[in-house]
Order: sequence, then C-alpha cells, then structure tokens
Amino acid sequence: MTSSGEPHKKHLKKITLISTFGGLLFGYDTGVINGALPFMSEADQLNLTPFTEGLVTSSLLFGAAFGAMFGGRLSDHHGRRKNILYLAILFIIATLGCTFAPSVELMVTFRFILGLAVGGASVTVPAFLAEMSPAENRGRMVTQNELMIVSGQLLAFTFNAILGNTLGDTAHVWRYMLVIASLPAVFLWFGMLIVPESPRWLASKGRLGDALRVLQKVRAEARAQAELKEIEKSLSDQSQMKKATFKDLNVPWVRRIVFIGLGIAVVQQITGVNSIMYYGTEILKDAGFETRAALIGNIANGVISVVATFVGIWLLGRVGRRPMLITGQIGTTIALLLIGIFSLTMEGSPALPYIVLSLTVTFLAFQQGAISPVTWLMLSEIFPQRLRGLGMGVTVFCLWITNFLVGLLFPVLMAGIGLSTTFFVFVGLGILAILFVKKYLPETKDRTLEQLEEDFRNYGKNSADDAIPEAK
Repeated sequence: MTSSGEPHKKHLKKITLISTFGGLLFGYDTGVINGALPFMSEADQLNLTPFTEGLVTSSLLFGAAFGAMFGGRLSDHHGRRKNILYLAILFIIATLGCTFAPSVELMVTFRFILGLAVGGASVTVPAFLAEMSPAENRGRMVTQNELMIVSGQLLAFTFNAILGNTLGDTAHVWRYMLVIASLPAVFLWFGMLIVPESPRWLASKGRLGDALRVLQKVRAEARAQAELKEIEKSLSDQSQMKKATFKDLNVPWVRRIVFIGLGIAVVQQITGVNSIMYYGTEILKDAGFETRAALIGNIANGVISVVATFVGIWLLGRVGRRPMLITGQIGTTIALLLIGIFSLTMEGSPALPYIVLSLTVTFLAFQQGAISPVTWLMLSEIFPQRLRGLGMGVTVFCLWITNFLVGLLFPVLMAGIGLSTTFFVFVGLGILAILFVKKYLPETKDRTLEQLEEDFRNYGKNSADDAIPEAK
C-alpha cells in the first residue's frame, strides 16, 4: 500500500481492534466457566449437580440465542455502532451480577442476561466488520473477531489456572475469575465512542453524505467514491422491496440463503467444540488429571485455539471457504473418534489424560483453524444488506440454541453414558456435517457483498417467482 493509503489502513485497524473487544468478551465469558465450575460445585459454594452444572453453563447460551435473534434487528434499527455501545453496558451489568450471585437461581438469571450481550455481539460485530471492510480483506477483518474470541477464551483459561492454583483454597475464588470480564467491557464502551458507524448502514438510511465521509476515512478517495456508487446501486435495486420479514422465506433464493446459513450454524456446533471449551477441565479430570493440573492443562487448548485461528486467517486469503470447512470437519471428526476409542480401551491408564489432552488440542487445531473462522465469515457475508440483520439473527439464534443443547446435555451425558460414548455421538453428527457442506455450501471467496447477492438472486432463476415482492 502506498503512503497515501496508510492513514486509511491505520484507521481501519483501530476500528477492527476496538469493535472486536466484543469478541474478546464473547470468548472470556464463555470460557471462564470452564475453570469456575469445579469451585462453584463445592458444597459450601453453589453445590452444583450435573444438571445444575449444565444449567449454569447453558443459561448463557440460551440467552445468547435470543440476543442473536433480536441483536440483528436492533442493529438494523439503531445502527451497528450504537448497538455495540448498548451491548457493552449490558456486559458490565451482567458480569457484576454473576460475580455477586449468592444462589444458583440468581447465577442462572444473570448468566442468561450475559448471554443476551454475548449473542448480540456475535451477530453485530461480524456484520459491522463485513460492512466496513474492503472485499479483498473481508475474510481477514471479519475473522479478527474470531481471533479475539479465542484470545478471550485463552485469557479465561490462563486466569482460571493462575487463580485456581494460587487462591484455590480461598472462598469464592470463582468470583474473581468472573469479575475480570468487566474490564474489557468498559474498554469496549469507551472505544466505541470514537468509532464511526457502518457506511452501508448509513447509506441504507439515506445518509449518503455520512456514508461517504466514513468510506473516505477507511479507503483511498477514488475507491471510496466507487464503493459508494456500488452501494447506492445495490440499495436502488432494493428500494422497491418491502422491509425484510419472515414472509421473504417464500422467495426461493432467500429461502436458499437462510437454509445455507442455518446449516453453517449447526455444522459449527455439532462438532462438540463447546463441550471442550466449556467442560475442558471436567473432561481432563474425568480422564485422570487432578483439578489444578487440569486447569493448567486446559491452557494448551486455549493456546492452540489462538495459534490455529492465526493460521485460519492466513488460509482464508489463499484457500476457498468450502475446502477449509470440509478439511476442518474431517479433522475434528477423526480426533473425536480417537478420544472415544482411547477413553474406552485405556480407562485407568496413567497415559490416558495426556492422550486425551493431545487429542483435544488436535481437535481444536482443526476447529479453530478452519471451521470457526469460515462459519462466522460466511454468516456475515451471505446475506444481502436488506436481509442481513434478520438473516444473521435467525441463523445465529439457531447456532446458539444448538450450543445451548450441547452445553446443557454434555455433563448429563458424561454422567450417564460416559466420556467415550458421548464423543461417539459427536462423531456421528460430524459425518452428517461433512455431507451437508459437500452437497450444499457455495463458494464465496473474492466476491463483494453486492456480487454475492446477485449470485444468489440468479441461482436457478427461471421465473418471476424468484423476485422479492415489491412494496405496495
């Protein structure tokens, strides 16, 4: 890039860094429970059973489903930037509520509220980044959020291990683990005060002058003018259309996008990734580690997640979305199969916990290096502007509900059918996921958001039935 382009590049980096603190909070708040659960479960703390353990963990995920559903619509109405500001406040309130919760009931309530913030961030931040980024850098920019998610999880695992090993005998050590999340929430709120609104959202509200001024901050002048014209053309094509509603699912090409989005969302979750991210410490304890050793071992899961995400971001600029997703699915399925086999055949062996740890690390290398980056990127790019808030809300709602079911049922399954059989269930689901991706997933690499919309509109088009109804 030329020197004249450097200010635009730096401004875009600043926007990316600040907004992705929403992803960091997403990661920390979902990962911190991993190390907090063993201490919450003690008799003089919350005294959790396998079911209430699953409830405390999954209540955040249930809230996230609704946060995703309504977060997309709210960001369409208020703007991406303002929505992230509101979410930062919700993060702060809910984090403090969880930290001081005196009972399981209040913990579940505030975890649900925290989930609303996590779910809202999970749809708003990727959409914001997709709309701010140039087409050739969209993959790298949007997956910066995924990098921040896994970085947040690594921070959670690290603080869990430090606090668990130094203050493990202190009453309520888990509360110290939880309250740390309030710090990045405060940074997110102050940071978003200086971040501009999405130019595409501004243009969709008729504020073309404001949209151009934002584009001029993050693009060279000629590029900003050309991109605004492309956005205007896309909006003009949509100007005869009514507001996006669920009735749009009657339109074949819209229905196809939503079907693909729902499939991508479910595919990411049925690998069982969050059984490891939420219950990694419990899994390692079940395999044979002591609690404090399991907390330390779990850091390896966080480290490999961050390293693999860097690799995934690098690959997204060089490899298509489809081959990355298929490769990731094959890798995770094989890793889960081996965990199940070794857990079944080597039960009680002193080598088993180290084998399980190495296989969870291998699993996460494929998950975070291929599946997760592609998932969040494709969900942010397949929906056209008019449908983006609704489409991401519906698909990410489905993602979080699937996540909720995994989080709720995993400890129950572990207690009921054992570690090996539980992972064999995920192997079967992984095979179904591979078949779905191979059959239905389109390639979206190197296409602008407007070009992707045109591709979807023209897919199998043979009659006027494929047009979205006009406003009356």
